[in-house]
Amino acid sequence: MIERIIIIDRADPQSFYGVNNANMQLIKNLHPKLRIAARGSVMKVVGEESETAAFEKTIRDLEEYCATFNKLTEDAILDIIHGCKPQEIKGDDAIIYGINGKPIQARTPHQRDLVKAFAANDLVFALGPAGTGKTYVAIALAVRALKNKEVRKIILSRPAVEAGEKLGFLPGDMKDKIDPYLQPLYDALEDMIPAAKLKEYMEAKVIQIAPLAFMRGRTLSDAIIILDEAQNTTTHQIKMFLTRLGMNAKMVITGDVTQIDLPRTQCSGLIRALNVLRGVEGVGRVEFDKKDIVRAKLVQRIVEAYERFDARQEQPDEQPDGGESPADPEENNQ
Repeated sequence: MIERIIIIDRADPQSFYGVNNANMQLIKNLHPKLRIAARGSVMKVVGEESETAAFEKTIRDLEEYCATFNKLTEDAILDIIHGCKPQEIKGDDAIIYGINGKPIQARTPHQRDLVKAFAANDLVFALGPAGTGKTYVAIALAVRALKNKEVRKIILSRPAVEAGEKLGFLPGDMKDKIDPYLQPLYDALEDMIPAAKLKEYMEAKVIQIAPLAFMRGRTLSDAIIILDEAQNTTTHQIKMFLTRLGMNAKMVITGDVTQIDLPRTQCSGLIRALNVLRGVEGVGRVEFDKKDIVRAKLVQRIVEAYERFDARQEQPDEQPDGGESPADPEENNQ
């Protein structure tokens, strides 16, 4: 009789063991000759050497399935233990599988273009209006690379700029102060990684979320780096950020040039970078439009309404025949 130690480090233990350890109990029932004990990510098994070796292989297959699909069902356990190929969760062209096996995939042509551009380039600009899934798809690609062990860490950043209102001095430590700016990034991660595993990644700094100001002086290697809301960077900030790229690293810059929250006297660094890097090898560019909006249909209609309003505002005040332009309806109501 020997004791074998198995470490569950790829899959989330809570998803692996199941609710009230239901999965673990099923695994024990299917291996009556072995003494099995599990606590956290460590599993101990006692039995004959050949049987414990076969058991470890089974556990590795179960762990691989759970890490891929973020869930482990009774049917999958039975199939794998009986030597059958488990039925895969349907999700054509899924980038990854999120919480409870939900397939996360590119849903529009431009989202698919972003997936291709990410594979072909070390630096990709993803541009377009709110709700087109730019950041969400970029984070999904980063999580996939981390799960596949293509990189060792994910770094997510945003400029700490208020959207038209001053929040003043925020209470708490540094994390408490910057979290309100970075919440959209947390929201995406929570869709893709189980809570316990996400907390583990954050504590081990495998996933780092930091404001743009904290990037100076770093060289970011073996990582996927995402800069969100890049339209709110200055020219000096985005140049500093772009030059952080290290070996075996990829960078995705997302932004919407129609939603710049910088003071009017400052030029957007994103616009400058797009002009400077046009045609540079290894730099990809994907432009989303209102047809890519995957939020509520009303969001698309809101974007279209603002586009029509901006187009009217850009028209000359004078009519072609030299006459005065019609009065603004709002002025008539005053």
